[in-house]
Amino acid sequence: MLWNVEQAKKWIKRLNDKIQENKAYLTELDQAIGDGDHGLNMARGLQEAANKIADSHYDDLGSLFKDVGMTLIAKVGGASGPLYGTAFMKASLVLKDRKETDRNAFVAAFSAALDGLKMRGKAQVGDKTMIDVWDPVIAWMKSHETIRANELVDLSKEKMEDTKELEAKKGRAAYLGKRSVGHLDPGAVSSYLLFASLAESFEKGESAP
Repeated sequence: MLWNVEQAKKWIKRLNDKIQENKAYLTELDQAIGDGDHGLNMARGLQEAANKIADSHYDDLGSLFKDVGMTLIAKVGGASGPLYGTAFMKASLVLKDRKETDRNAFVAAFSAALDGLKMRGKAQVGDKTMIDVWDPVIAWMKSHETIRANELVDLSKEKMEDTKELEAKKGRAAYLGKRSVGHLDPGAVSSYLLFASLAESFEKGESAP
């Protein structure tokens, strides 16, 4: 099964929808352990990205991902813009000149995105960040020949929920120390929404390439 430009557009549209629906929730989570602006920043940036690609024609996935990445860097404030923007920019290099992607290119693109997140955020698994969702999800993608939508949603949700019991080691939340335990990481929650939206872009809702 192939994943193409139209499915990528569907993904970003659904992601924007989910972020808008959860804007207040993300803000509430971030008020507990962060700057309190994650929901507002993500909502603003994703709306801009969704508008940008909806009105544009793309011959390849790379140019679409590049536009999303540049828009997020420009429009999302705080740490989220550079992080998510870098992820899309790194993936765009893998997808350059590709109208559609097979499983190998699909996984390679998301692996590059994860590398970009780690490079930019200097975080690792266990630090109570979005990496706690991204790292195991990408490892799972690499180890499975068929990437099923329901399994992607379940795994990303499980890893998101696991951040509640972690002590923050990065960002403003790290200043809280033990008091950060008991709260979900906002970046992990928006990452879950990203992967849940991605699953919805799969053909027939079953599996990716």
